[in-house]
Amino acid sequence: MLDDRAKLLLKTLVDRYIADGQPVGSRTLSKVAGLELSPATIRNVMADLEALGLITSPHTSAGRVPTARGYRLFVDTLITAEPERLVETGPSLALPPDQPQKVIANAAHMLSSLSEFVGVVMSPRSGSVFRHIEFLRLSEKRVLVIIVSSEGDVQNRVLFTESDFTPSQLVEAGNYLNTHFSGMALEEVGRRLKGEVENLRSEIAALMQAAIAASTEAVHDAQHDVVIAGEHKLLAVSDFAQDMSQLRRAFDLFEQKTLLMRLLEESSSATGVRIYIGGENQTMPVEDLSVVSAPYTVNGQVVGTLGVIGPTRMPYQRMIEIVDITSRLIGNALSQR
Repeated sequence: MLDDRAKLLLKTLVDRYIADGQPVGSRTLSKVAGLELSPATIRNVMADLEALGLITSPHTSAGRVPTARGYRLFVDTLITAEPERLVETGPSLALPPDQPQKVIANAAHMLSSLSEFVGVVMSPRSGSVFRHIEFLRLSEKRVLVIIVSSEGDVQNRVLFTESDFTPSQLVEAGNYLNTHFSGMALEEVGRRLKGEVENLRSEIAALMQAAIAASTEAVHDAQHDVVIAGEHKLLAVSDFAQDMSQLRRAFDLFEQKTLLMRLLEESSSATGVRIYIGGENQTMPVEDLSVVSAPYTVNGQVVGTLGVIGPTRMPYQRMIEIVDITSRLIGNALSQR
């Protein structure tokens, strides 16, 4: 627990470091913090903060910089964002409600333009309701599953089965699923099939369960795409100029997307804005990057996540406001469809 004096000095130090990018010394803190404290007293408080792992001293300077733990305390308890205060700079906030993909793309570019960092938006998850399913024998113990969603999207998956199914057996399995479960969510079909296994021949039941599991995965993979805008803006961030390896890892994150999607998926279960600080744990694998993210809703349901990715030394209060506002705008635009 920090007393009010230590909290104020930590907040002042983080604010100053975010603004200037230079280690902050006790003399600077004594001028900026507005406290009538001697430099010696401030040095003692900074020593305490350093002992707690909240700040550290680069070997080339007598000043201090915040650690990942210090940033965490700062964003959790020491800043007060005002999401209701609309960001007045940047591009128009209008989004075209009749073109969902353009809404997603515009939102990503808006996040990047307003933040001057990288904007990311995970495409909305639609319901995994299937309209029709069909099985096609490819060869011995290889079956193609063709599933048509309620929106008409088609997904294919190849199953490697333990048994060799005849065409008539595959027709039987498809007819059973279409007759009893068409119009249901795939997850619900999977649950119901487990309860009906005893009423079905075991090999047919196993085929249908494998097909539903594969189809659920196919729909999940197809829906979860991430739109990224403004990656090049990281090239202008001075924090990366001295460590190109961190920049390369950042671009690997954008190119592979797997870790980024996992992180955004985790954010979708959060309430409001969530912040991931590089170096804090393995959730954010690039030490000098942080992510400010928030879920967005369509007609009251969380369907996706968006966020800003930038250097750990970013103006968090402004990023929180930008992310919060954009999540509302994109949700409103998609809800009007």
